[in-house]
Amino acid sequence: MYQFSSLLALCLVATLVAAGPCDIYASGGTPCVAAHSTTRALFSAYSGSLYQIKRGSDGATTNIGPLSAGGVANAAAQDSFCASTTCLITTIFDQSGRGNHLTQAPPGGAASGTDPNGFDNMAAADGAPVTLNGHKAYGVFISPGTGYRNDATNGIAVGDAAEGMYAVVDGTHYNGGCCFDYGNAETSADDTGNGHMEAIYFGLGTGFGTGAGSGPWILADLENGLYTGPNTAVNPPSNPTITSRFVTAVVKGEPGTWAIRGGNAASGALSTFYSGARPSGGYNPMHKEGAIILGIGGDNSNSAQGTFYEGVMTTGYPSDATENSVQANIVAAGYATTSLTSGPAISVGSAVSFRATTACCTTRYIAHTGATVNTQVVTSSDTSALKLSASWNVVTGLGNSACVSFESRDTPGSYIRHSGFELFVNANDGSKLFSEDATWCPQAGLNGQGNSIRSWSYPAHYFRHFNALLYAASNGGADTFDATALYVNDTTWVVSAAFA
Repeated sequence: MYQFSSLLALCLVATLVAAGPCDIYASGGTPCVAAHSTTRALFSAYSGSLYQIKRGSDGATTNIGPLSAGGVANAAAQDSFCASTTCLITTIFDQSGRGNHLTQAPPGGAASGTDPNGFDNMAAADGAPVTLNGHKAYGVFISPGTGYRNDATNGIAVGDAAEGMYAVVDGTHYNGGCCFDYGNAETSADDTGNGHMEAIYFGLGTGFGTGAGSGPWILADLENGLYTGPNTAVNPPSNPTITSRFVTAVVKGEPGTWAIRGGNAASGALSTFYSGARPSGGYNPMHKEGAIILGIGGDNSNSAQGTFYEGVMTTGYPSDATENSVQANIVAAGYATTSLTSGPAISVGSAVSFRATTACCTTRYIAHTGATVNTQVVTSSDTSALKLSASWNVVTGLGNSACVSFESRDTPGSYIRHSGFELFVNANDGSKLFSEDATWCPQAGLNGQGNSIRSWSYPAHYFRHFNALLYAASNGGADTFDATALYVNDTTWVVSAAFA
């Protein structure tokens, strides 16, 4: 009997481990009607495509699936496809079978993007590397102006119908912009009134209801208000500032009631931050419309930033017990950080110079004239002033310690930062924005030499020289300095010891 019981227990454990989040929701009577992830399959039997990427060199696309059914994404296939060029995420496929895929968000009532049709930007495919139980995968790094959407969905809750949702996000990547959301929104991409949304929000949420402390917080975007309780003014201590690197965020609603829950996606259990009555003023009953958004608000407000790894939406109101089992599954997936840099090491504490590799310009180095960052011809016989202007201290990244910042050697306390995607040497003002815009993640050189220097806050953008000026340029973006011709060479630099 003991041996039989032990064997049965082992079988039950094996079954639980094999189940994905959507298998768990289905067993709880609240099946997934949308399931999105670029890191893993969310059903134990799912072996289809997780996401599609587009290559900058020739515009070709490929789909990335899991290594095996129910498994982690095949990051090696992405790395091979994108070698020596850049890639963007074009589609995040719905694993539920309902076709609720997420694609580049169109313009809305609040904002338009930067492409000729006003669509939002797409995320760099390699902007958010992680590991799941040691296997490399990539999340969706949302910079301001980036967003995904589906306005013609199948099976998503409308009106006051019950639904649940969760998202796994990066707890260190956020701002106060509107709105880093995942969930249910307007089908018109416009603000159609209170209660027309029900989405997870993660960020600082300034100007609306907040949680305790200084943030960031998990809140609910219900349209025209970020909520953490029955009204926007409540700042309950039960909704804490988030300190975890990986975060599980949960929002669910049914007629008259809703809840918000959260926890560390790498360890531990979920906590309930609020469960109770709907807010007054148009939120009871709800008027949900059933579109799905990622990284933006319902009206395409697109000034937020954040990183998304996985998430689902359900039909019906999941029980806490079901969500607790889903959280256990997420923890078992083993999310962990990995290096944000590659290529020849650019070590903190060193002093460096950057030489261009484009055939026209191999005697030119990154330097600065006042605040303007440019390229200049520099030799060992030049003046000390010129050599100093082309020399840079490598320091720990001001906005992310996994990357670096470059301090001017002739202007201590000033750093290379991007503003409007032009590079400047500016004094550190201590702001979060400055710190992030002055943080760079060196990569292996796109043309096979040296390094390419990628922006941490906009990972589709790299140091590029263009008409002798320096930009944080994307490969084929809206600005003239984003031109695809010579992009790979113009963004590759030989990094050597500083001149002075």
